[in-house]
Amino acid sequence: MNIAVDFDGTIVEHKYPAIGKELPFATATLRQLMEDGHKLILWTVREGQLLDEAIEWCRAHGVRFYAVNQDFDDDNKENNAHYSRKLKVQLFIDDRNVGGLPDWGTIYQLISRRISYEQFLQEQNGQETVSKKKSWWRF
Repeated sequence: MNIAVDFDGTIVEHKYPAIGKELPFATATLRQLMEDGHKLILWTVREGQLLDEAIEWCRAHGVRFYAVNQDFDDDNKENNAHYSRKLKVQLFIDDRNVGGLPDWGTIYQLISRRISYEQFLQEQNGQETVSKKKSWWRF
């Protein structure tokens, strides 16, 4: 799976332009996702020296990104007349998600088990999982 990951407020606490403390289990989870074969893209507002510092911080913590603030290398904008800034990923991990950022253990469960946050919460509350079928499909 291709996964875009924000930096400030997601991997580290919000202290922009400084780098905050690591959020619990953030880099351990990202390293495990890499080991599981997922491709990570760092997707952040940081630019220039601030971006370089964030990349180096991640590298020092064992997290290497497949790409940074762009899609994968084969979508090079110089060689592509139809270049789009929109990332071709299956998932974004960002503290600005609707409902906020779940803890990194939950994030790993959602990705590794390929379940939705709704399904995860239902399991935690001992509820049956709601059918994914649309209501108009039922007879």
